[in-house]
Amino acid sequence: MIRCSERASALLRTADVAARRFNPDARIRLSPDAGGVRFELVDEPMPGDEVVEHDGGFTLFVAAGLFGTVDVADPHDRLVLIPGSTPGGVGS
Repeated sequence: MIRCSERASALLRTADVAARRFNPDARIRLSPDAGGVRFELVDEPMPGDEVVEHDGGFTLFVAAGLFGTVDVADPHDRLVLIPGSTPGGVGS
């Protein structure tokens, strides 16, 4: 499951609103990366992605196999994925 801390939800919502001003199809996608997880803007999910309608008012596309809690790390309000949730679905 993917969960978001309150602080991460606020940052993701702000990023979603800003991106969609320029491209109404833009969504944030989480995918595995050498350093952990990558957050990127895309127009549509990749095959196998989970589509997460977050109750904070934004949609995430999440690559298969990712689970944990999205949180904010200091400095510079950097989004990170903290592993530890039980796999088996994606939620807000």
